[in-house]
Amino acid sequence: MSTPDPGLHGAETDATYDRAGFGATTRRGERPAIVVVDLTAGFTDPAYPTGADLSDVVAATTTLVEAARPAGVPVVWTTIAYTPAELDTLPWLTKAPGLRGLTEGSAAVALDDRLPVGAGDNVITKKGASAFFDTGLASFLTAARVDTVLVCGATTSGCVRATAVDAVQSGFGVLVPRDCVGDRAAGPHEANLFDIAAKYGDVVDLDDAVGHLKGLA
Repeated sequence: MSTPDPGLHGAETDATYDRAGFGATTRRGERPAIVVVDLTAGFTDPAYPTGADLSDVVAATTTLVEAARPAGVPVVWTTIAYTPAELDTLPWLTKAPGLRGLTEGSAAVALDDRLPVGAGDNVITKKGASAFFDTGLASFLTAARVDTVLVCGATTSGCVRATAVDAVQSGFGVLVPRDCVGDRAAGPHEANLFDIAAKYGDVVDLDDAVGHLKGLA
């Protein structure tokens, strides 16, 4: 079973979820891809209103990506950015006006420069929470014969969770390395890891994910 933080829940919750049939282990295929969601300055730099210090997440994601390179595992990076016309038309920006600072061409939407982005990697600009929504990501992964997606990035309660949900709905097994995802606050982070682990994918240790990738090389 993919087990979230035991401090988040108690025996009654565990029994309820077990009775409902949640929390089984997902399949691990032999053709994984890494999808790194929105590790851009606007999310990893606390100087931005939408940001937090995600240095540990950046470092862990770097470790994972570097472990994937010898096996030829595809790596996809996403950024979220808006045109001036979209700022006043998209409902999400009414609900979450802080995201209006993520404008195309600004420093906020650039991938964190500590990340090992390769020349052959796929970089996707998205408009919604999920990396799959209206981006062509599912088609790219299918064409690459990917069967499992390792989801990294920010934020756990927003774009990471949405991406994990859409990944499994698109037919991919989902692994979420705990050290490779982060959020602005601990409560939403842990609650959404619990939810992902119960319903959508396996929340795993970084060492487990790295070992899986190295075993494919």
